[in-house]
Amino acid sequence: MSNTEPLTQVPLTTAIMSKLKAAKVFKTAVEPATPPSPGQGSRSPSQQQGPRHITGLSFDDRGDQCITAGEDETFRLYNCKSGKQVKVLYSKKYGVDLPRFTHKNTAILHASTKEDDTVRYHSLHDNKYLQYFKGHKGRVVSLEMSPIDDGFMSGSEDKTVRLWDLRSPNCRGLLNLPASPVVAYDASGLVFAVGVNQYSRILLYDQANFDKAPFLTITLEDPSLTRISYPPRAIYMTSLAFSTNGKYLLVGCSGDAHYVMDAFEGHLLAKLEGHKGLERRRLEAPQTMEPSRGCSGEEVSWTPDSKFVVSGSLNGRICVWDMSNLEGKQGPINLKAETRSLQPFAVLEGHPGPSRCVKFNPRFTMMASAGAELAFWLPDPIGDPEEVAKELLKRR
Repeated sequence: MSNTEPLTQVPLTTAIMSKLKAAKVFKTAVEPATPPSPGQGSRSPSQQQGPRHITGLSFDDRGDQCITAGEDETFRLYNCKSGKQVKVLYSKKYGVDLPRFTHKNTAILHASTKEDDTVRYHSLHDNKYLQYFKGHKGRVVSLEMSPIDDGFMSGSEDKTVRLWDLRSPNCRGLLNLPASPVVAYDASGLVFAVGVNQYSRILLYDQANFDKAPFLTITLEDPSLTRISYPPRAIYMTSLAFSTNGKYLLVGCSGDAHYVMDAFEGHLLAKLEGHKGLERRRLEAPQTMEPSRGCSGEEVSWTPDSKFVVSGSLNGRICVWDMSNLEGKQGPINLKAETRSLQPFAVLEGHPGPSRCVKFNPRFTMMASAGAELAFWLPDPIGDPEEVAKELLKRR
């Protein structure tokens, strides 16, 4: 990426998505683990699992900047237009995970990985903490900003969801749940979803009445899993994301399938297959008896127009599914109905090791993916050099 490869705002098509290429790769986006010195004993569990990873990434609202969090306990800021790293900030005391830009491009929220389970509000401008949000008694595994205001939500292994506002350190809402949750806002900010693992339920709440019962409870059940094993292996949800129009809910899972639900009635509309799930950290690692989160949670997302879903994979590839012809369902929910399986129309060669973070820029035709390294993807116009220029002229 350079001045000769400007960011564009070309409408996404299957042709453009198929031609995405890694225009810039940051090989040193995570500091390697320091090998133990002689006599220091065995390596730590994270060192035994291979190279350190980037565990989360986020774009600001304008798509100008990207922030990553890594297992080296750093967060790194990148300029999307220049394709350059801007600064490296350290969080050695608390660790860093789930970085999320607030609506100001100079501040982020992030979860902690050690010391305590506080959510921290951090100024990138002067490298100071602006606020601490205390209350969780287990690791925060889901963190999302409201799309419309300074509210945000956190879901934790302590089996609670907490609702917050950047302007106050006090929790303004608490949901007690039977298992570890994941959370998401819809694009209007008026509705939020809570996925409850072990129970395969997704609860939809009215933001203004979160203390009331959910207005819709969706059951995620995939009858095709009984053909693989009986009893079927449980689905482990690691992320939720609404489509822009609010009609669909993307359920990211640590196994070898993600799911798309009807967010209005709760029908299961599609099973997205073709990738290797991130329940394990390495391809050669054996599968555990019980399903777990693994290093899943940031690898699957919508494109901004909700026409496509992109997902990372344990083998480093990036899969792209076309959602533009998704068929709806009518009538009562039938949990035994056959699930429509969708295969990716494009598989992009991604990273060495797992591609565990994949997100599309909210404004430009650009995708970021990360694992042991970070890559910025742009459309490759080779073979049709006038394609991008024509699209840009149309939009002037």
